[in-house]
Amino acid sequence: MSHTAEATEVVFESSLRSLELVSRGKVRDIYRVDDAHLLIVATDRISAFDVVLPDPIPGKGVVLTSVSNFWFARTRRIVPNHLVDRSVDALLADDAERRQLRGRAVVVRRCRPLPIEAVVRGYLIGSGWKDYQRSGGVCGIALPPGLAQAARLPDPIFTPATKAEAGAHDENIDFARVVELIGEPLARRVRELSLAIYGLAVELAAARGIIIADTKLELGLDDAGELVLIDEVLTPDSSRFWPAADWRTGMSPPSFDKQYVRDYLETLDWDKRAPGPHLPAEVIARTAEKYREAERRLCG
Repeated sequence: MSHTAEATEVVFESSLRSLELVSRGKVRDIYRVDDAHLLIVATDRISAFDVVLPDPIPGKGVVLTSVSNFWFARTRRIVPNHLVDRSVDALLADDAERRQLRGRAVVVRRCRPLPIEAVVRGYLIGSGWKDYQRSGGVCGIALPPGLAQAARLPDPIFTPATKAEAGAHDENIDFARVVELIGEPLARRVRELSLAIYGLAVELAAARGIIIADTKLELGLDDAGELVLIDEVLTPDSSRFWPAADWRTGMSPPSFDKQYVRDYLETLDWDKRAPGPHLPAEVIARTAEKYREAERRLCG
């Protein structure tokens, strides 16, 4: 049975008395365990166009945690990650807090996040498609002319982005800008690791009938200055998952991720600034099902 099936509580915002709250992100709440460790809680919040929407997606945080842990285990041979083997329940004295966090929290090493998003694209979609239509390339990388929307690229490309402050939008940047931000040796290593992680994931997902069109990875540095995979990895929040059987070029394929919510929001008269609009019950239910389907297909 998946964690999702066990989870009962919908958590828009976690509330723990036993640990100090460090920050609330778009989806994750972060608590201090001690000087070297954090507790990360994946809530059921959903963001689109960098705005947190007012309605939670039931069970979403549990799916994100389950899928991330699945990939953290499989990418360890490429790069270490921030997970530590400590029981969440053992940190919490209160049964209600334990129930609230069931299946949606992990204890991690405290790392220093890099100031970039490590994005890898294997297909031409989203902001990459818009960039290509405008410039004939993505993030300064020239691509062959005449490619259609959702086309498979000749080879996966590393197309980094800046990390935006809350409420602002991430911006695509070229590799030269990454070098300016973190130095050339580290920039090259991040690119190499990101492409290797994507390559491993694409192969495994393909065997399960899923195309990973693109993904956004987070990397940080530990106390020894070593690169570490952090935050979440290859989830329906950070990646585009397409059913391979339904992929066609020239259109945005159906997906097991929050593209469904983005597509709904694009039909509204909304300026993509906070506050975000409420979602209809059927969009919430359908989105929850898409996330669970991604977990079922990937994790078995």
